[in-house]
Amino acid sequence: MLVCPSAIDLSTAHLRYLSQELAARRRETGSRRRLTPRRQALPALAHLRCGDTYTQLAAGFGIKIATVYRYVREAIDVLAVLSPTLAEAMVTARTKAHVTLDGTMPPINRIAADRPYHCGKKRHHGMNVQVPADPFGQLLRASPALPGATHDLTAAHEHGTIDAIADTGLKCRADKAYQGAARNVRVPFKGRRLKRRQRRHNTTHAKIHCIGEQTMATLKGRRLLRKPRCGTNRITTIVKAVLTLHLAAASG
Repeated sequence: MLVCPSAIDLSTAHLRYLSQELAARRRETGSRRRLTPRRQALPALAHLRCGDTYTQLAAGFGIKIATVYRYVREAIDVLAVLSPTLAEAMVTARTKAHVTLDGTMPPINRIAADRPYHCGKKRHHGMNVQVPADPFGQLLRASPALPGATHDLTAAHEHGTIDAIADTGLKCRADKAYQGAARNVRVPFKGRRLKRRQRRHNTTHAKIHCIGEQTMATLKGRRLLRKPRCGTNRITTIVKAVLTLHLAAASG
């Protein structure tokens, strides 16, 4: 195999943050590794950002595939634990003027349990993740992933996102999929023959909600989430790890 160095389009803040968390994890557990925390963080970032396989990472960094597998999974688990909980996200949301709510669906390969994971709207198999954001497009939280056939409104209710937003008293902007979610959840009017005030409402709503939709690029921009090679039970962990890195770089 021919190996050449490549760049990871992430800032040094990501590397510094992950290295510090891995070092703290080693001190807490008393574990010892051949690689330094910084060297362990590099393949993990390459995997999360570029979607490099374990074989590619092993060849590029000159270590065994089993070692790469163990180190990368450990780094992802460390990041996922640091992801904001729903309660923490709502504490942050209370300081904002409003929030937006939308769902994203990382695609997965077709599996034996076909029907629950196939989304008729997207026409592919995937996992449903609900993502609230603030008025400036900053992600607040990523919910646990549910099978792709789950409706957005059902997914938001199942994890308590709708109730938590309602308790804050904030207005929430969402798309038509969240029709009837709660009184404070504003959605556009349906139909073609709308009155002038309804069309005006839809225009204003679209300008506000589009900022929340742009936040999905934070998740969709990761090549690993464009076509995950892991099992469905690992999607939640990976999404939360990506969110943690994003929030760490934004706050740093």
